[in-house]
Amino acid sequence: MARIVFTPQLRRFVESPDFATTRGDLRAALEDAFAAHPRLRGYVLDEQGDLRANVVVFIDGRRCLDRHRLDDALAPASQVHVLQALSGG
Repeated sequence: MARIVFTPQLRRFVESPDFATTRGDLRAALEDAFAAHPRLRGYVLDEQGDLRANVVVFIDGRRCLDRHRLDDALAPASQVHVLQALSGG
C-alpha cells in the first residue's frame, strides 16, 4: 500500500497520522485521508480544492506536478510526503 506522511507541524493543529491507501492517484488517496480525518482537508487544500500555497507534496522524492489536478500516479509502494513549504528572511 502507498503511504501518506503528513508534516509534524500539522499534528499541532489537527489529527494527521500516517495513512495507508490503495488508491492509484494522489487526489483519490488524499480524499481517503480526508474522509478519515475531515479537519485535515482545510489545512492541505484551499476552497477550490487546490493545494494551499504553503503546502508541497512529494511522491517518491518527486514534487507533485499539478497543484490543481493532483493526478500524479501512485505505485503500490509509493511514499507521499505532505509538507508545509517554508519561507523566511
